[in-house]
Amino acid sequence: MGTHGKHRTHLVWDWNGTLLDDTAAVIGATNAAFGEVGLEPITLEQYREMYCIPIPRFYERLMGRVPTDAEWERMDVIFHRHYTEQRAACGLTAGAEELLAQWRLAGGSQSLLSMYGHEQLVPVVRGYGIEPHFLRVDGRTGPSGGSKARHMERHFAALGGISPERTVVIGDAVDDAVAADHVGAKAVLYTGGSHSRASLEAAGVPVVDSLAEAADLATTMTA
Repeated sequence: MGTHGKHRTHLVWDWNGTLLDDTAAVIGATNAAFGEVGLEPITLEQYREMYCIPIPRFYERLMGRVPTDAEWERMDVIFHRHYTEQRAACGLTAGAEELLAQWRLAGGSQSLLSMYGHEQLVPVVRGYGIEPHFLRVDGRTGPSGGSKARHMERHFAALGGISPERTVVIGDAVDDAVAADHVGAKAVLYTGGSHSRASLEAAGVPVVDSLAEAADLATTMTA
């Protein structure tokens, strides 16, 4: 494919667990939320095995019942408070910064879509100095806990003129593949975030162990 493929391919990057190496902060915040309703803390391995969207279903898997509305709201507030405290210590995933810069230099386009709240997301991305690499940075608007599919629709409408057929979504969750499929884009899933390799492979899209591998693969997927 060479550079021609790169010029044509648009990447939509996920943020948490993909470009941002924040899994430790997520586990810490999850365990703080669990402590609030008397649940035992879980390990990274357990988290990756059990994690699913929507989040209340993930909590149900671990609690053995559906959390009440009051529990869910309390857990959500505590999760976000602890996550915000712990995120400050998180860095970008190894090689992410160079990869974004190289893709842009080669004439490739890229954007960022996250389920992290939009108002919080934009200053955080800006703080890491990578905002200029993206055509757009979009976070979630509205309540937390849902799927990315609707947000992906909105993202493409706002991108204007970039076709899903020449787009590859790179994320760390099965929901990223679902959202890509929803708009007619391809997806590559990365094992460094919230899911185990086995649960990612169930999505039926390529699964890789590094972001560089994901970007290389993306250039061959939209031909």
